[in-house]
Amino acid sequence: MGRKLTVNEALAKIINRVKNIFLDFELMLLRWVGHVPSHCFRRFCYRLAGMEIGKGSTIHMWANFFNPRGIEIGEDTIIGDHCFLDGRAKIKIGSHVDIASQVLIYNSKHDINDPEFRAVEYPVEIQDYVFVGPRAIIMPGKKIGRGAVVAAGAIVTHDVPAGKIVAGVPARVIGERKLKNFTYRLGRARLFQ
Repeated sequence: MGRKLTVNEALAKIINRVKNIFLDFELMLLRWVGHVPSHCFRRFCYRLAGMEIGKGSTIHMWANFFNPRGIEIGEDTIIGDHCFLDGRAKIKIGSHVDIASQVLIYNSKHDINDPEFRAVEYPVEIQDYVFVGPRAIIMPGKKIGRGAVVAAGAIVTHDVPAGKIVAGVPARVIGERKLKNFTYRLGRARLFQ
């Protein structure tokens, strides 16, 4: 930024840079793991990296993450192929959640009004029995209520109430699920996906 740093500021920047190098290396390894066509192996590696993954949950191939330690996934949840989960702040995904392919879930963004363009982080929560359609984007700090549906391609910029169906850019409520008592299970994931 063109200003002189104190010794403590310089040391903090050096430590941060080294931490980021190790994180980048870890993320590269996890990307390689994402190419292995074995749910069990991928789940083992993701848990080893610090992700919390509930019983029966599946992360399909080619998913990407940023800081897996910030990601918590409940039971019987499916994360589709090519999804991106940003774990810099907490992402909590409930049980029996179906997240389709190419969904992006962010919890960090730049403060466009900050003179140094710093990143700010806000947790994301997706409650039980939610369905998120393909290529939807969930922005930082949003909560998606139990049983809600996010349509394909929607961009979630506000919290989604339980049981509501949202669509569009930005996502707006377009309906409500008729089903009120959720008891279904998603079932087993297909092999080699």
